[in-house]
Amino acid sequence: MSSFSVRTGGQAGSALLNICDDDLLGRRITDGKRTMEIGGYYRERLVGREEAARLLSESQIINMVGERTVSLALELEVGVEDGVRRIGGVPFLLVFKM
Repeated sequence: MSSFSVRTGGQAGSALLNICDDDLLGRRITDGKRTMEIGGYYRERLVGREEAARLLSESQIINMVGERTVSLALELEVGVEDGVRRIGGVPFLLVFKM
């Protein structure tokens, strides 16, 4: 079973979600110019695919990292492929729903 690491919260009345592939926790990714530490910012609890899909659908501000996470978001039409960026080959996507 694939797991996702999530942290939820609120910012200015909006549901905030930080979510990543659980196997990225503790990693540092870099492409020479940019570096991303994948740590506590994403670590609150682990959830399965069904819960991750619900959180992605319901949240208004989403910060996501990882192949599984970004693929799930695109499958759910939460964000678009053109918005995906990569650092060290790892995709990340930021979504602000209006």
